[in-house]
Amino acid sequence: MFGPVEILGRLKDHYQISFYSLTGGIIKNSHGISIITENLSEIKNGAGIFLIPGGFGTTKEVSNILLIAKIKEISELSQFVFTVCTGSALLARTGLLDDKRATSNKKAFAWVTTQGPKVNWIKKARWIVDDKFYTSAGVSAGMDMTIGFLNDIHGIEFARKVAFDIEYDWKENKEDDNFHEQR
Repeated sequence: MFGPVEILGRLKDHYQISFYSLTGGIIKNSHGISIITENLSEIKNGAGIFLIPGGFGTTKEVSNILLIAKIKEISELSQFVFTVCTGSALLARTGLLDDKRATSNKKAFAWVTTQGPKVNWIKKARWIVDDKFYTSAGVSAGMDMTIGFLNDIHGIEFARKVAFDIEYDWKENKEDDNFHEQR
C-alpha cells in the first residue's frame, strides 16, 4: 500500500489520499505500523482510485463477508480499482474479477488463485490492467503498476518523470515479472 501511496501522494494536484478500514479507527499492519482510518461506509459514491492492499491478513479477511461486500460495493462505484499483492484475493472474492485477467504476489499465487476460480490468473505478469481493474504482484510491482497507471492517464513522459523524481527504477514491461518462477 505504501508504495502506491507515496507515488500518488506526491501528485496533490491530481490525487487526494484517505485511508479506510471496515470499522475505521487506528489499524496496524503486520510490521506494526499504525495508521488512522475512516470507516469504509463513508465512501458513498465510490472513489477515483480504490486501492485494496494485500498482506498476511488477507488469508483471514477473504472469509469476512462484511468486508468482501463492502469491497464489492465500493469497487462497483469507483472509477479505478487497484490491488497490491494478495489484495487481488479480496477483490476476486467479490466476483468482480470473474472472466478478467489478474495477477498477484508470486509467493502466494497458488493460494490466491483458489479465491477466484473464474479469474484468468496470469502468473508471469508484473501487473495487469483489465477494464478499470489494475492488479499487481508484490510490493514493488504495486509501485510499477501505479506508475503504469500514470502512464495510461497522463502519458509516458509524466510517468517517467514521477519515477525519476522518486529515484525509482520503473519496470515498464507489465507482462514480465522475473519473480514468476517462485514457488
